[in-house]
Amino acid sequence: MTHTVVIAPDSFKGTIGAAAAADALGAGWRRERPHDRVRLMPMADGGEGTVDAFAAAVPGARRMPVTVTGPEGTPVEASWVLLPPSADAPNGTGVVELANTSGIELLGTPPRLRPFDAHTRGFGEGIAAALAHGVSRLVLGIGSSSSTDGGAGLLAVLGARITDASGAPIADGARGLATASSADLSGLAPLPPHGVTVLSDVTNPLLGARGAAAVFGPQKGASPDDVAGLDAALSRLAGLDAFATTDPETPGAGAAGGTGFGLLAWGAELVPGSAAVAELVGLDAAVAAASVVVTGEGSYDGQSAAGKVPAHVAAVARAVGAPVALVAGRIAADADVSGFAATASLTDLAGSGEAAMADAAHWLERAGATLAGSLT
Repeated sequence: MTHTVVIAPDSFKGTIGAAAAADALGAGWRRERPHDRVRLMPMADGGEGTVDAFAAAVPGARRMPVTVTGPEGTPVEASWVLLPPSADAPNGTGVVELANTSGIELLGTPPRLRPFDAHTRGFGEGIAAALAHGVSRLVLGIGSSSSTDGGAGLLAVLGARITDASGAPIADGARGLATASSADLSGLAPLPPHGVTVLSDVTNPLLGARGAAAVFGPQKGASPDDVAGLDAALSRLAGLDAFATTDPETPGAGAAGGTGFGLLAWGAELVPGSAAVAELVGLDAAVAAASVVVTGEGSYDGQSAAGKVPAHVAAVARAVGAPVALVAGRIAADADVSGFAATASLTDLAGSGEAAMADAAHWLERAGATLAGSLT
């Protein structure tokens, strides 16, 4: 019997992107069952690989190269994706991700951490390129950030003026925010006709114990003293008159070092990333025609059921009665996998987490073949 298989993983963070993970799983499945119809639909939640996922999953999507100013001020070769015209976006939709324009991955491995100096200027330049192309709508992924600048860098590129007491533009990064005295948002580029949707599964506010600096600053190299300074810099930005109508307590304002706050000030809408990506790539229709679904992510644990890609894909599959399998780099002891018809852990297949991460594509291909044999 020939099966229709939808393979819809997230990225396996730090090892392999969603598109490459889907390729490897698909190769393994086809090796075991060469006559099945396999559709690759790499997913994302707004972080690294969002652009790649759209480019791979949406027929007619075009990758648009752009050179931007990276988070350290040096040129970065990036790209955004132009989705084909649709009824609600007659001139197409532009997908821009922070990860490949201003992301922490651009600071090397291990990262050259610069908690006060990294900025979102490159992300703004990617957005500006999509606007200049004339897109009807923007979809922005804001995961994997390197900075804690409240989105000030991207706002400056889009026409905002944030100045110090002398009237000079502030420096890039949180270091500049600490000197901010006034802001003028009247020169901001208008939103595209069908608006700006921001993909983020982060619900943190901008400031305080659950804010951008306290929760995400340490991941970007911030010491406890740095966290206090970063939070004060963000508070200074939020206190400027120009931002009076943007509530720093809005869920998601603290996403990506406060980039969520800056985008809210522009007029963008923040939405849960996994569900929005699924809608945009047509996951529901693809799964409805499938007899088997495979999803996955790098680490599946007790938190993964709360809005992450595998949980969303599994819910879509269960709604139409399609069995769904999970592949993960590791499956934690506290993970509830009772809703999956089968699971595969790359750590178990490879013998250790280190071995699995050293050649993720190989072990994903092995997982695809293993699942093909167990689910059919």
